[in-house]
Amino acid sequence: MSPIAASQRPVAWTARQAREDRSWVLRMNEAEVQGMRDALNHAKTLNRPLLQMEQADFPLNDAARAVLTRAINITQGGWGMCLVKGFPVDEWTEEESRLAYWGLSLYMGVGRTQNRASQFMNDVRNEGGEYKVKGGRGYNTNAGLDFHQDSCDVVGLLCRRTARAGGTSKVISSIALYEEVQRRRPDLIPVLKGTFFHSYQGTQDPSQPPYYRCPIFGSHPEYFSARTNRKNTDAAQRDFAELPRLTPAQVEALDLLDELMPSELLCFTMELEQGDMQLLNNYVTLHSRTPFEDYEEPDRKRHLFRLWLSVPGSQPLPEDWKEYYGDVRAGSVRGGVRGSEITQAFLDYEKRQAAALGMLFETWRPQLRQEDMARILARHETEAAAGTTGATA
Repeated sequence: MSPIAASQRPVAWTARQAREDRSWVLRMNEAEVQGMRDALNHAKTLNRPLLQMEQADFPLNDAARAVLTRAINITQGGWGMCLVKGFPVDEWTEEESRLAYWGLSLYMGVGRTQNRASQFMNDVRNEGGEYKVKGGRGYNTNAGLDFHQDSCDVVGLLCRRTARAGGTSKVISSIALYEEVQRRRPDLIPVLKGTFFHSYQGTQDPSQPPYYRCPIFGSHPEYFSARTNRKNTDAAQRDFAELPRLTPAQVEALDLLDELMPSELLCFTMELEQGDMQLLNNYVTLHSRTPFEDYEEPDRKRHLFRLWLSVPGSQPLPEDWKEYYGDVRAGSVRGGVRGSEITQAFLDYEKRQAAALGMLFETWRPQLRQEDMARILARHETEAAAGTTGATA
């Protein structure tokens, strides 16, 4: 599938615009929902492992297929986000919800692995994890999160249970963020397009270094992209003494982003309700959430299923993002964090699913190995000592 036309690509939006124009919200009708019920009932009779499933094992009717296609297309266009309402999770057990969400994903994209255990579907709920510590992630805590994006084309969250209080979703247009930086501090745009090191937080393949390089704002000549997660940038500075230190200008730029992202101008808040599916294009939106308090009863605790997806109509990415994403071609299978427990079943699934969706696929390989990064840093140190380079590699 070709990338969308220039006139249909994502655009900047403000919090007020997102509140006043709800064209990014889809409310499913009975035919669409019934198609999902029927497909789930069929899939349950097969008892097939998730990674062995194909679309035929989760046979959606035309109405259900169409609403999923429309939702993904909305993420690749104007808003860069879509909220689909009406999934009947109140009728389903936890495992039925998991099976249904995976079956639906077979029509939306190719799932990517998300953590050091190489899991392809995560449960977003408080399991006692810690956020701002070495190796910390946010999805298994009840903490409020920094603005960030996930490591894929589209992140999908299906809300099964809501919190007793809190857990409000926050989303901003990173295009609007760029424009606001351009308006206030145009001198910091080149800084944000320069090299930043970020920690993998232990989610890398064993062959890869524990950190990677990626600019905050992309430099593709036609397509906008942004990537920031202050926690992981600070972690790289804290945990790896061999890395170049952030320059004063880089710190100033990151501080400005921290000021702008939660601002009333940019930050749109939404309460995810039971049965909502939130889809976000990670190149043109950034998201976070507020802290939350759970109910005491185990099955009433806040619980969302998270998928990271490569999608057929995705945009190309800048060449210097290849170190992290692996493939920067439009419509390619890319992203995710490899972890250390990739299975043959997952490798077979991603290749088969890419073919089913007509997506570009290359067998994964590390773009940069530990020894490659060691040579890069050694060369930078030599150049820095000679006064022939700046503060970043």
